[in-house]
Amino acid sequence: MLGDIEENRVFRSKKELMTCLSIMSMRKKFQYKVFKSNTSFIVVRCVHPSCSWRVQANKLIESEYWMVTKHVNKHTCPTDFKTTRRRQATSWVVGECIKRRFINPGRVFRPRDVMDDMKQRYGVELSYSVAWRGRECAYENLRLGTPEQSYNLLPGYLHMLMQTNPGSVVNLEVTDGNKFQYLFIAFAASIQGFSYCRPVISIDATHLKGKHRSIRSAVEEAFPRAFHGICIYHLLNNLKTKFKSKNKELEQHYIAAAKAYNLQEFHVLFYTLCSAVPGAKEYLESVGLDRWTRSHAPCRRYNIMTTNISESFNAVLVKVRELLITAFVNEVRLLCQRWFQQRRTKANGCSSRMSTDVENKLEQRRDRAQTMDVRF
Repeated sequence: MLGDIEENRVFRSKKELMTCLSIMSMRKKFQYKVFKSNTSFIVVRCVHPSCSWRVQANKLIESEYWMVTKHVNKHTCPTDFKTTRRRQATSWVVGECIKRRFINPGRVFRPRDVMDDMKQRYGVELSYSVAWRGRECAYENLRLGTPEQSYNLLPGYLHMLMQTNPGSVVNLEVTDGNKFQYLFIAFAASIQGFSYCRPVISIDATHLKGKHRSIRSAVEEAFPRAFHGICIYHLLNNLKTKFKSKNKELEQHYIAAAKAYNLQEFHVLFYTLCSAVPGAKEYLESVGLDRWTRSHAPCRRYNIMTTNISESFNAVLVKVRELLITAFVNEVRLLCQRWFQQRRTKANGCSSRMSTDVENKLEQRRDRAQTMDVRF
């Protein structure tokens, strides 16, 4: 928050001064108007003609800074003169008030949310159009310059990223005309963790089409022996659409068949599913049983039967994508860095080499086992 106006306070620009005035007027429930203004001098007064409140500021010589030279901080206007609609609540002022709400990646802040936030914090009632423009101003402030400026900042940012994250891999590809093509980043913490991960790569199918088809080619080249499975929930949606079914039993039998560990269990569940939905057998077999069932997969799928992990990451970045390239990369770094720290703290609290979730499952099964008899 920019704080209150007081004599001898210095602002970095006239815009910062006016922003502070506007926010203060909203917070203290009054309105002002500009009485005089030029490139080096400004006077603002309360809108009530008999009120003595006023602020005077001057631009410092040979500088962009402005200093408050006089402040009569007393309102003599009637108390019933206040209103919930204030002229200072312009779109750019609203943008300044709410921009911190967008620092968290993935934060979705709708115009209605802006209206509620300004009402709660400042008692100001906004129209939908002002709230929408204010939100756009907040996004523009966070974009930090033009796209050209952001791309020019990227090489320097990546250099500092490598300096502060030794062991990371960064590859920025540009054309012969020095135009951006693509960027690859692997943080050192991720690289160290890869050897402890299950060997499954989850990619949202959206990124395997059109201009992103090269991702599929890259995976096939880097992992020539990799097996391509299908997200069981995407296939379930296709199944419901094709057979125009909302039968809950269809979903239950399908999920159970997909997750079955052995062939005997699968055949029982698959027979039940196909009996309930005529035509499902031919459709699912044409897709390939090995691509959506755990029992037929030529390699281990573990418990990763969906692409939820990649879709969840895309959802986190839904609003961050609107930032310019350097700001976008920085937000992804901050997000990953926060996750690394949270998981390191959690791992340090583990009593064994197994995760907390696995420890809890083992404890539950141990408790159940103690109630059973072993017979030979």
